[in-house]
Amino acid sequence: MPIQKSDKKVDINQRRIINGADADVVQLYPMRHKFAWDAYNVGNANHWLPTEISMQKDIEQWKSTTVLSADERQAFETVLGFFTTADSIAANNIVLALYKHITSPECRLYLLRQGYEEAVHTHAYQYIVESLGMDQSKIFNMYREIQAIYDKDNLVLGFNEGIFDPNFKTGTFENDQKFLENIIVFSLIMEGIFFYSSFAVMFGFQRQNKLVGSAEQIQYIMRDESMHLNFGINLVNTIKEEQPELWTPEFQKKMIDLIRRAVVLEYTFAKEVFPKGIFGMNADGFKQYIEHIADRRLARIGLSAQYNSPNPFPWMSEAIDLSKEKNFFETRVTEYKTGGTLNW
Repeated sequence: MPIQKSDKKVDINQRRIINGADADVVQLYPMRHKFAWDAYNVGNANHWLPTEISMQKDIEQWKSTTVLSADERQAFETVLGFFTTADSIAANNIVLALYKHITSPECRLYLLRQGYEEAVHTHAYQYIVESLGMDQSKIFNMYREIQAIYDKDNLVLGFNEGIFDPNFKTGTFENDQKFLENIIVFSLIMEGIFFYSSFAVMFGFQRQNKLVGSAEQIQYIMRDESMHLNFGINLVNTIKEEQPELWTPEFQKKMIDLIRRAVVLEYTFAKEVFPKGIFGMNADGFKQYIEHIADRRLARIGLSAQYNSPNPFPWMSEAIDLSKEKNFFETRVTEYKTGGTLNW
């Protein structure tokens, strides 16, 4: 559809996350959703590529018959089995759904950056698998063969059906709620809960000085995913401000129920990763940990805590506490920067 010529200046009051004005072009100023612009600039400063990270020590340890136990190998493979599908699902949601319906130019700009980062993450998993000479068909097919991975992916994909329909449009109460639900599922559940058992596995390896190249890549990925989570939370809270009628008591209860379902799926997955416990962690501890971070996600969008579980892995909080305005990695991750100083 041709763009209609207009002499009118953009009215910042007409800018919306969804259902806003002038969505045909990315006209950044006047800027309304500055959180998205800030996220875009941080993402650029955090740019990285997996091939910059040496995998030599990982290769030696993976080939060794004494360094890694059978349980450690199983945990590592299962984590990669989930990771390899998760980021591609997230990328599809950005490219095929979110970008199409979001009308904020600055939010659209960050989504382009986020989509690229998801591609880098998928590249990283392939780089790890290929570097270690792992069975690629085994790793990349796990979502079809391990029920706990399939169930997590299936929950997320189940909420895509309406949004991915080519005839879907925002602008009605029902569809706007459906779109808001999609953001919550992807940001708070997929990126805010479903990644965290797997992140903990990789930090467990790092604490044992094992597979440190792989762990360093996961640190970069976790840093990106932390930004994705924060951006998604800002989207949710801004839509709540712009369209408060969507945030009904019934909708809030539905979101709480969804997050409670996700918690069960995540600690069920943990049982697959840690069938006997590993690195001082076990499925019971992970149940408590996942409940702990779920309460934090709920609080960020104004919903009540459901579990009040303390953090059983305090060492994890130093690595992934999203409330800290500081660099929290002590590896090359904190040192890597391009285009300016890396600030959190």
